[in-house]
Amino acid sequence: MTASMNPPGITAVLLLSCPDRAGLVARIAQFIYERGGNILDLDEHVDVRDHHFFLRVSWSLDRFSIPAAGLEEAFAPLALEFSAVWKISLSGRRDRVAIFVSKYDHCLRELLWRHSLGEFEIDISLIISNHSDMAPLAAHHGIPFHVIPVTPGEKAEAERLQIGLCEAAGIDTIVLARYMQVLSPQFTLRYPSRIINIHHSFLPAFVGGNPYRQAYERGVKIIGATSHYVTDELDEGPIIEQDIIRITHRDTLEDLVRRGRDLERMVLSRALGLHCEHRILVNGRKTVIFG
Repeated sequence: MTASMNPPGITAVLLLSCPDRAGLVARIAQFIYERGGNILDLDEHVDVRDHHFFLRVSWSLDRFSIPAAGLEEAFAPLALEFSAVWKISLSGRRDRVAIFVSKYDHCLRELLWRHSLGEFEIDISLIISNHSDMAPLAAHHGIPFHVIPVTPGEKAEAERLQIGLCEAAGIDTIVLARYMQVLSPQFTLRYPSRIINIHHSFLPAFVGGNPYRQAYERGVKIIGATSHYVTDELDEGPIIEQDIIRITHRDTLEDLVRRGRDLERMVLSRALGLHCEHRILVNGRKTVIFG
């Protein structure tokens, strides 16, 4: 066996989806084995209704005979044979993340705290806001902070500036941490399945603005929060993570908002973790999440 050309400790993660057929797992495992790879984790799912196959597999490159830089080229013929949508990610390559925020700080604080503890394999490269309120928090964490006001009639220019900052910083993923602006289709199409939002409702119920008031006026017994990928349809993107909490008739609107904040923080954090660990495959309007 040829000695590995890769630094020790490097792992690869393959996310793949394709039409289902017999032998897919065996063929992919064989590809890894024949080149000296050691599978560390493998999870697969078949949508029996749509006859579609989904897989996440990670393997060590310590004894792999192909350099990491050539891995995608080597796997491409097999993926083409399967008519697959696929992506290979390597450990040690941290996603560069931009956080968009308005005036609510709870989600941003949660992400920055967890990041400071090393929970996310990411680099938070910049924070963008349409208000200046979060500047001291960003400065405390040593993260560049940019204020880009969004005013009526100037939204396109604001988005042009935002995109310019993200491209200059090489941003992979954008997190909307209670960013109270709707992104244009032109913006969202630049980052497919790479913009993560937190919606303060258990979607698909109570879409749009002020969902806690909607829930309170409807007299619901459960409130929730939903993190999803952003598409050009408002609050209709593929759902990544959700959670709920029970409430009663004694809870006021203010109680719902207060209790909902905890859900929002946790749900958005979990969604970002799943995304950056490469555990999500988008399947149309749905997601397949590998635990």
